[in-house]
Amino acid sequence: MSQQIPHIFVAHSELHGRGVFTGALINAGSIIEICPILYLPEKDIKPLQDTIINDYYFEWGKDLKAGALALGYGSIYNHSFTANANYKVDMEMDVLYIEALRDIVAGEEITINYNGTPGDDSPLWFETK
Repeated sequence: MSQQIPHIFVAHSELHGRGVFTGALINAGSIIEICPILYLPEKDIKPLQDTIINDYYFEWGKDLKAGALALGYGSIYNHSFTANANYKVDMEMDVLYIEALRDIVAGEEITINYNGTPGDDSPLWFETK
């Protein structure tokens, strides 16, 4: 059940290597993408912490000790404390929703706040720009 707006694409990002962009206006409140997840059991998380996957998975499960690798473009959205999109998890359906917080214009990078809540500026595990 992967769905996405047809005009989003991956390209070089000034924020962090590559990111997700839009080629057309996305209206505030629009669902940008519904990403199925690849479930990562708790026993697999510790070994992944020394790999590149550590920077791409979402905490998952009722105690957030498992993980989820978002498919589609889900694990490629870059972080911003002033994000223009938000992610919502649906653990029953094993999907992650990416939703526009405001209008996003053509050519703009789509960003999410990795802390999970718009406006949450708590420190992250990496240096931010």
